[in-house]
Amino acid sequence: MAETLEFNDVYQEVKGSMNDGRLRLSRQGIIFKNSKTGKVDNIQAGELTEGIWRRVALGHGLKLLTKNGHVYKYDGFRESEFEKLSDFFKTHYRLELMEKDLCVKGWNWGTVKFGGQLLSFDIGDQPVFEIPLSNVSQCTTGKNEVTLEFHQNDDAEVSLMEVRFYVPPTQEDGVDPVEAFAQNVLSKADVIQATGDAICIFRELQCLTPRGRYDIRIYPTFLHLHGKTFDYKIPYTTVLRLFLLPHKDQRQMFFVISLDPPIKQGQTRYHFLILLFSKDEDISLTLNMNEEEVEKRFEGRLTKNMSGSLYEMVSRVMKALVNRKITVPGNFQGHSGAQCITCSYKASSGLLYPLERGFIYVHKPPVHIRFDEISFVNFARGTTTTRSFDFEIETKQGTQYTFSSIEREEYGKLFDFVNAKKLNIKNRGLKEGMNPSYDEYADSDEDQHDAYLERMKEEGKIREENANDSSDDSGEETDESFNPGEEEEDVAEEFDSNASASSSSNEGDSDRDEKKRKQLKKAKMAKDRKSRKKPVEVKKGKDPNAPKRPMSAYMLWLNASREKIKSDHPGISITDLSKKAGEIWKGMSKEKKEEWDRKAEDARRDYEKAMKEYEGGRGESSKRDKSKKKKKVKVKMEKKSTPSRGSSSKLSSRQLSESFKSKEFVSSDESSSGENKSKKKRRRSEDSEEEELASTPPSSEDSASGSDE
Repeated sequence: MAETLEFNDVYQEVKGSMNDGRLRLSRQGIIFKNSKTGKVDNIQAGELTEGIWRRVALGHGLKLLTKNGHVYKYDGFRESEFEKLSDFFKTHYRLELMEKDLCVKGWNWGTVKFGGQLLSFDIGDQPVFEIPLSNVSQCTTGKNEVTLEFHQNDDAEVSLMEVRFYVPPTQEDGVDPVEAFAQNVLSKADVIQATGDAICIFRELQCLTPRGRYDIRIYPTFLHLHGKTFDYKIPYTTVLRLFLLPHKDQRQMFFVISLDPPIKQGQTRYHFLILLFSKDEDISLTLNMNEEEVEKRFEGRLTKNMSGSLYEMVSRVMKALVNRKITVPGNFQGHSGAQCITCSYKASSGLLYPLERGFIYVHKPPVHIRFDEISFVNFARGTTTTRSFDFEIETKQGTQYTFSSIEREEYGKLFDFVNAKKLNIKNRGLKEGMNPSYDEYADSDEDQHDAYLERMKEEGKIREENANDSSDDSGEETDESFNPGEEEEDVAEEFDSNASASSSSNEGDSDRDEKKRKQLKKAKMAKDRKSRKKPVEVKKGKDPNAPKRPMSAYMLWLNASREKIKSDHPGISITDLSKKAGEIWKGMSKEKKEEWDRKAEDARRDYEKAMKEYEGGRGESSKRDKSKKKKKVKVKMEKKSTPSRGSSSKLSSRQLSESFKSKEFVSSDESSSGENKSKKKRRRSEDSEEEELASTPPSSEDSASGSDE
């Protein structure tokens, strides 16, 4: 028989809401840890009196009753797990796990039973519904009627606020059934009544959340915050943790009280109560109890008369009454010597405290993150400047927290702390050209490797190279578009001795010249830009005839085992199937894995062989294609070189001479008219020569050649 049983996806029913967590059963008892709050319920094996197995909305559930009247409900079990749990209860707890289903007849009359802190409404022997009396906030009576009011549940979309019971009158003398019903409810209900005197009172304490100054009255079972506008009554059972944190200025102290469920102010929920104290403020405190009661109740943790700093007195009293440890910062020390880091969260500046088992941020809004709920952390570059960086935390539930604007000098200390706590760092992977990981160094001295600084330098080099490239391109454009030599020659200034007199003809010529020059410059700039444009790379499509890459050993095994996993787990989703396959592969023995490794090696060899054949065939086909292209080009060149009939050699030479113009040929304004005249003369002489050739009859040789053709 196994010594322990563990169930991961179990839901605990608390005040009508279902809290996800992990359940562990051992010889010593049963432990449930809430995934959301980290709160742990520990039920000793000797306290268990009854265990009930029943069908509920989320599958099957386990209901446990203890000697002191507490009831614990856990849902989310499978039907197949009943035998395993029943054997475990018999062996280790000596309890019979009974099967008891709920009544679903829909009747609204029956009998009410009070058992411990539970009100059960039964029809016959089967329960219809159960109400934990700790959820009751008020109980009022009327004629033959009892009304129960409940605390509002913030986690549920719809909350049950009121239930009314009709109690029929009985013939028994001296006993009112309505009053008896109400007394049974009130004896176990969570109705806070400020009866009696307070143990002590702290006047005008500065509170950051909820903001204001409050008088704190300490009662035996609850804490009463009395302000000018609002009053809060906080039961000690809702206090999860206590924190005492020094401010960065070393002159103030934060005292933080974590609450679940939170206190409410309208639609606002406060999960943390934060008090701010000055270290210089002292107080003398006298408890409203005699010395014997103080000694009996607090066992030396408090005395009747105490004096000291105000924050010490408040924290000492709260620790004794709540019976929880006070968490203080651990060994972390920042760059400035403080035990916290200045940063911003959601556009508000605050302080981040690295603790021994988590992080806490104060104060707006306060955040507490435990190490066991962190998936990974990430060191990111600041968005506005390189003098700061961001610290990102992502939880296993997918919630992300970003603490920004942290000074770069704090990086080394924070990185060492995260490393020492063995938290997963997302961006630890090496980049090309960077030094080895920071994990190889134990200390964080200045002369040792700084991963963040190296990354900043690498990104700075890339930015400088991009800036230089862009400046070179812009410099070329300005150099080409700006030609000071040409402008000085073409444009005559007013004070120049060569400047022409102002006349209408000269002004018209100068306007036309300027237009021509501008057109030439624009054309030249357009050509240069076209020449600088990079050719667009066309991605080559994948050849369908190419052999496919071989699968890994895991993928070969998965393809062979997929149907078996589906049959073993009917209705499993694709993501759950891949997770399950990963778990099976991880737990597989080396001998079985070697078999699939051999198959993967054979597939790899076949792939390499097929790839060689494919590349060889592709090379021969490419050579044949190139030879065909060359032949086509030769045929085209021969056709172009043969002249047409009846055309003279002079005509072809003239056409070639006219079609070819060098890029350096630029016509100036003065020589343009003379060149045009000479061109006209040449054309006339060439036309007259063509007319003479056309008028002369062909010679005997020409006619003979024509007849032969």
